[in-house]
Amino acid sequence: MRSALSELEVVRPRSLDHALVALHESIGIERLVPLAGGTDLFVALNAGTHAGTRFLDLGGLRELRGLREGTRGLVIGAGATFREIGEHEVVRRRFPSLAAAAGVIGAWQIQNRATLGGNIANASPAGDSLPVLLAHDAVVIARSVRGERRIEFGSLYRGYRDLALEPDELIAAVELPYPPARARMFFRKIGTRKSQSISKVVFCGALRTSRDGRVDHVRLAYGSVAPVTLRARGAEAALLDARPGADTSESARAALTRDIAPIDDIRSDRDYRLEVAENVLDQFLRVALGR
Repeated sequence: MRSALSELEVVRPRSLDHALVALHESIGIERLVPLAGGTDLFVALNAGTHAGTRFLDLGGLRELRGLREGTRGLVIGAGATFREIGEHEVVRRRFPSLAAAAGVIGAWQIQNRATLGGNIANASPAGDSLPVLLAHDAVVIARSVRGERRIEFGSLYRGYRDLALEPDELIAAVELPYPPARARMFFRKIGTRKSQSISKVVFCGALRTSRDGRVDHVRLAYGSVAPVTLRARGAEAALLDARPGADTSESARAALTRDIAPIDDIRSDRDYRLEVAENVLDQFLRVALGR
């Protein structure tokens, strides 16, 4: 452990309100760093790469836990673990892509600790749950001493590891609208190994065709192909209102090359990521359109 543990301070709030006050009061001194499952933070502390010394332990707050069905959709507490999410009956039945993503986030030990709020706040473009939330038009519910604020997931990331949150705001929950009737959902993660690897490309898609056979709902969300998780809006436009076929699929594939901007890094290279992203799109369209 390269970080000096004796120099670290951990604040354990009694309630969410207590946590929000403590976070607000720490601004301008040394901001408390929110700590949930700690699966990324502990790695950084072990490596000595995290500069923070004051932490706000959210793990014991019941207000941030649990999943419940609301009037608009499923509400998932920011402190819900991926094991809880992946095993939840409503998630498995109505949000199978999220259940699939929850099952490939690290090993079982990680899934038992890692939280949805932590995966969002970590803001890695390779975060496995993020394309799923984007494809499902998720809304992030942020809380502060000033009250509650709803942020569309597509507007949450301003840049690489840069969230549109105020310094004293916490992610309290995520709201997932129920998918449109008859929509087909699809999730795929490509990494070095089948499990316990960081994604080279991660994808979630949603598609529905109307009674006349035209695509009337489509979401194509990618991770690990740009500084932030993004929707391939050009490819979506190529599919929307079109009748599925080889020409339509080729148009979407061509548009995808303009939507995403993969890079070369230690895990993969640009050309490989681009080819995989196109192939995953083809696979999704074959599954979604029953071909």
